[in-house]
Amino acid sequence: MTRTGTIWTLTAALVCASLATTARAQQLSEARIRELIKQAAERTAIGVAVDPQQPAAATPGANRPVVRMTLDDAVKLTLDRNLDIAVQRLSPEINDISVAKIRSVYHPSLTSTLATQSTTTPANSTLAGSNTAGAAVVAGLSTYNGGLTQAVPWGGGNFNVLLNNNRTTTTSLNTLYDPTYNTNWSGQYTQPLLRNRQVDSTRQQIAVTRISRDISDVQLRATITNTVSNVRNAYWDYVFAVQSVDVAQRSLDLAEQLVKDNQTRVEVGTMAPIDVVQAQSQSAAQRQNLVVAQGAMRTAELALKRLIVSGTADPNWNVQIDPVDRPDFRPEPIDVEAAVRRALSERTDLEIAKKNVSSNDATLSYLRDQLKPQADFVATYGLVGLGGTQLIKSGTSVNSTVSGTVPGGYGDALSTLVHNNFPRWTAQVNFSYPLGLSSQEASVARARVQLNQVQAQMKQIELQVATDVTNAAITVQSGAERVQAAQAARELAQKQLEAETSKFEVGMSTNYNVIQSQRDLATAQNNELQSILNYRKALVELERLQQTTLQNLNISILSPQ
Repeated sequence: MTRTGTIWTLTAALVCASLATTARAQQLSEARIRELIKQAAERTAIGVAVDPQQPAAATPGANRPVVRMTLDDAVKLTLDRNLDIAVQRLSPEINDISVAKIRSVYHPSLTSTLATQSTTTPANSTLAGSNTAGAAVVAGLSTYNGGLTQAVPWGGGNFNVLLNNNRTTTTSLNTLYDPTYNTNWSGQYTQPLLRNRQVDSTRQQIAVTRISRDISDVQLRATITNTVSNVRNAYWDYVFAVQSVDVAQRSLDLAEQLVKDNQTRVEVGTMAPIDVVQAQSQSAAQRQNLVVAQGAMRTAELALKRLIVSGTADPNWNVQIDPVDRPDFRPEPIDVEAAVRRALSERTDLEIAKKNVSSNDATLSYLRDQLKPQADFVATYGLVGLGGTQLIKSGTSVNSTVSGTVPGGYGDALSTLVHNNFPRWTAQVNFSYPLGLSSQEASVARARVQLNQVQAQMKQIELQVATDVTNAAITVQSGAERVQAAQAARELAQKQLEAETSKFEVGMSTNYNVIQSQRDLATAQNNELQSILNYRKALVELERLQQTTLQNLNISILSPQ
């Protein structure tokens, strides 16, 4: 009996020591697990401390104001506040200013000259106006001229009208008027007959700039289309990130519940303490996944804000966005041929390529025109007027004496001008033609090559458009199949977890199998969310490639008149 009692005493002591050691190991393991959780949270989300004792669903920044936002709200904010669109909206205005600047060539220009002078010359002959050698002859001249010059926007012609006036005074004995008012009117029109008649450099620049202005409108439409598509994708990315956080939270809740259940089983003696550590490890991994999902959610939210705010001062920059819409799955039939035809008629890059062809064609027409000979018809017509105080003289030359005067002035000069008393006119044709190979011919050859290149590029774009749309349609179709497969996999994973949990509760399964089923369910749920997101984004991309995004969203772009 003594020996037997000693054996039972030693056995009890060993069991107590083993239980104490296991309890200390469990306590140390749990403390270590908490420390690892904290370190993982700090590495994953900088500046975010995670306390394992606190609810894991607490999102950092929860004290920020929350703004509920639908997909339509995000699109409206993008149209109103997106900075990329705001920048592109200025391009048509810049081109309008460029067109106005070039057209200013056809605005009339006023010219004027106001001058006065006095000249004193010594007389060295009687022709100088004095019969005394070396006598000073003083002549005064006042000039007041005006003119109008303008290039006409048709035919490449230009005209100028001049009205020249001067008033002269002199001490010369040879003059018949003192003071004398001379006035003359002249008009000249120059009309190209060959070169520059159909098109000149100014009209060519206007045509090219107008095409550039049209291209800026198309680019604005393309920017709006791409930006709206980007914000829709960013919205769905953010929704996926939010749902991923929910999935991670549910997985963590399952893992923590398993920890509690296992601890209860250990307390009643139906489970080994090591199984609690295994469940705690799974809980720590799920907690880390939750922190990673929260970081991805904040990144996705920032990407969405980048598209819907007008700057850091925008009220939506510092809020927490709560996405209301969820990506539903509705398989949509895809007509690939109709999609390709629609894209070929609506794509902005094709429209820009066609306008580039028109721009190159305008340049080529101008360069061809420059190969013609230069032949300009110039017509001039003018009138001369004369007036002033007339001197009545007796005698001749310097020996004459003034016996009287006839009063007169500037009005007399204008009177003779209006009555067409002294007309003059000219008509001439100026002709020039370079001999040999000219630089214009080389420019024409280069422009032809460039035009052929642009036309070939347009065909290349058409082929690329057809390829992209076809690939996008295939992606949509395969995406629908992937969603259906992912949904089936998620349902099976849910049933598998329920079955393993039920078996585990009656002792027919292991802790490892339950944990593995939880992981499989979380993976299947994320795969389902990702496949639905990819399907929605594939639809967005197919609409963008067809250039039907704005039409499907009932967005109209009004061009300024």
